[in-house]
Amino acid sequence: MTALTTGFALIHADDSLLVLNKPSGLLSVPGRGEDKQDCLSRRVQHCYPEALIVHRLDMATSGLMLMARSPAIQRVLSQSFEQREIHKTYLAVVDGCLAPAPSPDGWGLIDLPIAADWPRRPLRIIDAALGKPSQTRWRVLAFDAATNSTRVALEPLTGRSHQLRVHLQALGHPILGDQLYAPEAVQARSARLLLHASRLQLTHPASGHRLTFESAPGF
Repeated sequence: MTALTTGFALIHADDSLLVLNKPSGLLSVPGRGEDKQDCLSRRVQHCYPEALIVHRLDMATSGLMLMARSPAIQRVLSQSFEQREIHKTYLAVVDGCLAPAPSPDGWGLIDLPIAADWPRRPLRIIDAALGKPSQTRWRVLAFDAATNSTRVALEPLTGRSHQLRVHLQALGHPILGDQLYAPEAVQARSARLLLHASRLQLTHPASGHRLTFESAPGF
């Protein structure tokens, strides 16, 4: 059950970790400059001073985030991310009619290397020569003919910056409201990026129990 606290939504808390629901438009960690100091981690640390970042979501992305309550738990969770033992599912709404993947289970795989676009940082690009291996599983959930948009489920197998946004742009179906990677007409179709971290599955670092957390998107 979500508990509303001062400036953030707490989904779960125990002696080892916190699960939070980050709103779109809020930084995960402080940025550069006095105007970028308000962020989820600092809000949480007002109530849980020991809380430590394990992973991040883009400012424009909403949804589930983990924080650790000790350096030892932070190391375990960070290692679990690196070893792909923590599974994340996102929901997005993309431009146009994305045809379902031609596989028995409906899941497709985007396997395109991503590199920094140095002249236009912080943007990323697909770069076969210099890019790092990047993989995203995707599945069509529904097509809305009235809005000419498709709702998709996404599972990143790697954790590159802007990976989901870049991969969907590469498919020719950028995410609605994406101010970085979508054409202006697609940006204008939503006041926010329609990308939400909706499901988080992990093994609890202390108890060993398998946990699943879910968060419905606001779109």
